[in-house]
This record gives sequence, structure tokens and C-alpha cells, in this order.
Amino acid sequence: MPLFLNIIICFVLAAMLVFFSIPTIIGISRKKKLYDIPNKRKVNTHVVPTLGGVAIFMGFIIAVTISSYQYPFIEFRYILTALTIMLFVGLKDDLMDISASSKFIGEFVAATIVCVLGNIRFTNLHGLLGIHELNPVFSIVLSLLFIAFIINAINLIDGIDGLASGIVMVASATLGIWFYVSGNIDYSLMSFALVGALGSFFLYNVFGKSNKIFMGDTGSLILGLILSVLIIRFNELNIVGGKPWYVAASPSVSLGIVILPVIDTLRVMILRMIHGRSPFKADRNHIHHKLLDLHFTHIQATLTLVGVNLLFTIASFSLQNIGLHTLMLINVVAGFSLAFTPSIILKYRTKRTTIAEPELTHKEIEEISEILQDTISSSSIRENRKIKNPISQHKGNKKVMTD
Repeated sequence: MPLFLNIIICFVLAAMLVFFSIPTIIGISRKKKLYDIPNKRKVNTHVVPTLGGVAIFMGFIIAVTISSYQYPFIEFRYILTALTIMLFVGLKDDLMDISASSKFIGEFVAATIVCVLGNIRFTNLHGLLGIHELNPVFSIVLSLLFIAFIINAINLIDGIDGLASGIVMVASATLGIWFYVSGNIDYSLMSFALVGALGSFFLYNVFGKSNKIFMGDTGSLILGLILSVLIIRFNELNIVGGKPWYVAASPSVSLGIVILPVIDTLRVMILRMIHGRSPFKADRNHIHHKLLDLHFTHIQATLTLVGVNLLFTIASFSLQNIGLHTLMLINVVAGFSLAFTPSIILKYRTKRTTIAEPELTHKEIEEISEILQDTISSSSIRENRKIKNPISQHKGNKKVMTD
């Protein structure tokens, strides 16, 4: 079978599995009351089933397993094991809520399986901060931290309809194309299986009305793990240059591919610590919350943020030859600048409204005072009339009592 056709089949299979399984999952969720309950921090205003991650997991796993039968994809068994752990951690969090520490333990167990048993880890930093080859211990520690960070970054960015799935779709499609042209068909299949699964989920999540569904922590944890594996392999396959498909400054390009979730997570955690709060305490300070406060709709905010992430991806690939550290600096500075822009606009609008309000009320204060005085005077006249004619009032009362 031609390689390109195999990838198309993998994509379509994942998309169809998710598309046809979600209605069943929604039906079960409604029958068993497995809902996302709205609260002051969440943006949804009515209950919505939260088990979309189960459909994503099933569609992705089945599509990759069937499509990769002719490739020696040995490490996929460890990826599958780690994803299964993430599935159960996410399910428990969606259905019962678990502590942050328990969730972190599950993430590190899954990451350890991938890094140690699957041998999917960073072994070279490409000269970032002057570091090239890593010793095994530091390699594993760095990879564990990276996987855990990406998992939580995707988990935190999953705050409005279509945002997490949209960003991961763009990132996976980008990496899938690169894996294909570089001859790494196994990871290209992984990438496009994820794109297909998320494409169907996106339709229900963004455009669904009676059949709307969320991916829940189950979905975001799975997406974070898959995306982190793809990024690690992307960097490892670009250690040696000189090939047509080689990407220079791959660590900086990788940052551009996931710029929005990474920068937003760092920004929110920094702000929480500045204000003396735990960096892991949830709030409504994410960039998508700020866009909603600026009266963006869910779809407008999602398309804006996914579009910005896509622009960073294109720019990073285009500027890969300007130098690793230069491109990293550009991505960091531009990323933080854009991430803080909605907050700055909100503060400016609030300040302008506060300054403008006294001028408007001052112009109308005399009219308001006259209206209030007239109202008070009219009330006083009516009261005086009642007091001046107490006999007629008494007679009227007596007549009513007699009748």
C-alpha cells in the first residue's frame, strides 16, 4: 500500500471512529448523569457530558494500531501503556475529582514508562544554552519534566470550546507532515490519527447543540502526552544536519509549534505566585478568559488563538536559520507580549471608563437634582393634603367599616 494512502486511511479511520462513537457516549453520559457542572470559574452555563476524551483515545489507538501493522513501531506499546494510565487518571478526575498531587503522580508514572522503557527522551539540546549531548540521568529528568509540563499546559488551555483540540490539531498536522517528508511514517501515522480524531471531536464540541460534548481531563491529558512524544521525536530526529528535511534550531521551532499553551501556562503561574497564590490554583486569568471578557464569542476566541499559534508555527519554520537563541528570544518576547495584550486592553478600557464617568454624571447632575426635588415636593404636597382633611378621611374609613 502506498505510504500516503496509508496515512489517509489512518486519518479517516480515526475520524469515523470518533464521529460515530460520540453520540453513544453522550447517551450514556446523560443516562448516568456524567456531566460537567457549571461553576463561577467555568464558562459553560449548562450541563455538558465530559467523556469526549474516551472517544479520542479509542479512535486514536485503533487507527494507529491497524494502520501501523507493517511498520516496526516497537515503542508504540509503551506509548499505549502510558496513554492508558492517562485515560484512567483523567476518567477519575472527570467523574470524581482527584487531588493535584495524585494527578501529578499519574503523569510522572506515564512519562517514566515513555522515557525509560520506550526510550523516547531528549538526548541533545542542539546547543541551547551551550548544551549539546545530555548524560542519561539529566536526559530522563528533563524529559519527565517536559512531558509533565506539556500535559498540564494542554490541560490548562482547555477552557473554551475547540481551543485545546484546535491547537493540538494544528501542531499534530504540522509535525505529521514533517514526519512524512522525513520518512518517519510511524510517527506520521500517530500525528494524523490524532488530527482525524480531534477533527470529529471539534465538530461536536464547537458546533454541537443537543449533542455537545467536552473532552474533559481525560482528553486533555491524553493530548498532552501524545503531543509531548511527537515533539521529543521531532527534536531527536533533527540532531544530525545535512539532510533535505533537516530543521535547524528545532528546540526554538518546537516552542513556536506550542507557543500559546506554553506561554499562557507560564504567564498564569507567574501571576499567581506574584499575588501569593499557589501556581496550581485554578482561576479565570487565562488568555481565553480575557478574550471572553473583551466580548469575544467562544468560536471567535478559539479561531483567534489557534490562528496566532499557526502564525508562530509558520514564522518559526521560516526563521529557523537565524540562530537557535535568536529565534528562541523572538518567540518568548513575542509570545509573552501577545499573551498580556488582552489584559492590558481590559485595564485600559476600565481606566478610561472610570475617568469618563464623573464627567458625564457632572453634566447631568443638575437635571437629576431637579427631578428628585420635584418628586420630593409632589410627595410632600400629597401628604399635607391628607393631614389637612383628617375628618373626611375618618368618615371615609367609617363608611367603609359600616358597609
